[in-house]
Amino acid sequence: MTTAALTDEFESYRPRMFSLAYRMLSSAQEAEDAVQDAYLRWNGADRAAIGQPGAWLAKVVTNLCLNRLTSARARREEYVGPWLPEPVVTSGGTLGPLESAEQRDAVSMALLILLERLTPVERAVYVLREAFAYSHREIAGVLDIGEANCRQLYRRAARAVTDERARFDAAAERREALLESFLAAAREGDLAGLEKMFTADVTWWGDGGGKATAARKPVVGREKVLRFVVGGMEKFASAMDLSYAEVNGAPAIVARTAGAVVGIASFEFRDGLVSEVWVMVNPDKLGFVARQLSHS
Repeated sequence: MTTAALTDEFESYRPRMFSLAYRMLSSAQEAEDAVQDAYLRWNGADRAAIGQPGAWLAKVVTNLCLNRLTSARARREEYVGPWLPEPVVTSGGTLGPLESAEQRDAVSMALLILLERLTPVERAVYVLREAFAYSHREIAGVLDIGEANCRQLYRRAARAVTDERARFDAAAERREALLESFLAAAREGDLAGLEKMFTADVTWWGDGGGKATAARKPVVGREKVLRFVVGGMEKFASAMDLSYAEVNGAPAIVARTAGAVVGIASFEFRDGLVSEVWVMVNPDKLGFVARQLSHS
């Protein structure tokens, strides 16, 4: 097979491999790097040893991600302030089809944050099973573990994720309307209106990575978040252009200054109220989404 043919064949698998790597790493940039490393291995591999290219690549990418997760956890211990997943615009199919509530939830900020609590191997088992419908036998082959062990890892991971996710509701059809109401109330400094939109235990998370202004600790509670939002809007909103985009399967607010993306705010709802706000302002983690938005 010629080099061009090898490249073409790999490129046909690239979107699926990127989708896998992102779910494993919660970082678009690291996912791109992992897929590129897989391409190098693909080019140097013995073609006779690759029976099923898709399965071979999935194994390579998964194991590359497991190695990256181990080193990433060490780096995150020194991270300045809360660490959040890197946002990705999903309306163009970057993470595959998101046609159902379950598919959208599988790439949501809330779920990616929960996956951080799993061990790397638990995360791999969960992602391969839930997002890509691999059988336990196939997953065991990818990870070189026993099938019984694979089933046990999946049960443990699924239980941890399901128990926590049960607290939230999707409210998919109402999310954009809720965000519009939220933004209007924040711009107008409508404290009463904002107060009605928050759960009592609402939490505001900001990821600045020490490179942009953000709260170094989560802001917890309706009154504290209320003051924080109004103060931030008074200080920054006049200089920002705010719009909407589908980010990680749900409507999110995109903030731009002079055309440059400077922030992405994603939301979680419970009983029709805002229960979690995740704000990404770390410029190092906005590059991928900025490229996506520039082409939309």
